[in-house]
Amino acid sequence: MAKGEGFERHKQPWRQDEVQKLHTLAKKGMALKAIAKALTRSEESVKARAKEDGLSIAKLH
Repeated sequence: MAKGEGFERHKQPWRQDEVQKLHTLAKKGMALKAIAKALTRSEESVKARAKEDGLSIAKLH
């Protein structure tokens, strides 16, 4: 992981409001990169959490 990505909060536990936002954005068909930015989390973190919750995130075209 590159240094200085700025917004990433490494290994922070997910708050309930963040989880709800993730579910909402994923259901709207938002792309992984956009969801990660909206939640100020890394794409890896978002992907892992979505998988844990059984969510599918739109693939970038």
